[in-house]
Amino acid sequence: MIITKNKEELELMRESAQIVSRTLGIIAKEIKPGVTTLQLDKIAEEYIRSQDAIPGFLGLYDFPNTLCVSPNAQVVHGIPNDKPLEEGDIISVDCGAVKNGFYGDHAYTFEVGEVAPEIKQLLKVTKESLYIGIKEFKLGNRVGDVGYAIQKHAEDHGYGVVRELVGHGLGTKMHEDPEMPNYGRRGRGKKFIEGMAVAIEPMINLGTKRIKQLRDGWTILTADGKPSAHFEHDVALVDGNPQLLSTFDYIYESLGIKSEEEDEFRQT
Repeated sequence: MIITKNKEELELMRESAQIVSRTLGIIAKEIKPGVTTLQLDKIAEEYIRSQDAIPGFLGLYDFPNTLCVSPNAQVVHGIPNDKPLEEGDIISVDCGAVKNGFYGDHAYTFEVGEVAPEIKQLLKVTKESLYIGIKEFKLGNRVGDVGYAIQKHAEDHGYGVVRELVGHGLGTKMHEDPEMPNYGRRGRGKKFIEGMAVAIEPMINLGTKRIKQLRDGWTILTADGKPSAHFEHDVALVDGNPQLLSTFDYIYESLGIKSEEEDEFRQT
């Protein structure tokens, strides 16, 4: 059952989402060759707690850390470790925070130094697919409309769309109804309703759509060892249209990037 939120609850969700946004902005400044993902994890936990919030992932389903950090061929759910990042890596950083009883949860895939052109293109197309999917999150549409839009854009570029892992509803729980696959058929699935909030998160592979899991019980990798990209936003349905609760602005500020990609989805 989809749990809708009133305007006051959506503002509380926005506060949690923005804590995650600021955390990712801080992390963006630290990502460079030689840094370990455990160092990034410590920075993230300290900042989230400084905002009178709680790390959303730490202890959730017994996950051991604040961040899911997934370099290169890791798709999602990578566990922070003491291996230094290297020039040319990419790394998905997925973060959650809980404040006032509501979750924020989103992700960004970062470049470590200079990366290969084909990997830059993968990141570009994956992020494009996120916003293409968000545009379909509107009154009258269904889950399949979002999934179809993401899938078509990714597959038109020859990439693999992960099937086993999906976006989700968001609220007082990290995972609520509905599931939000990154593939689907137009007009299929649950209908979107005013006041609902979801995490939309394309997970797109350079090669095959197939995945495998490490023995740690968490880390998901591409089956062919090729890189994967992951971008995620928290989005609410307000006045019939998608409105972002999260933002990449803090990341872009840290990285010196100018972007207007979020403008049409901002609070008015």
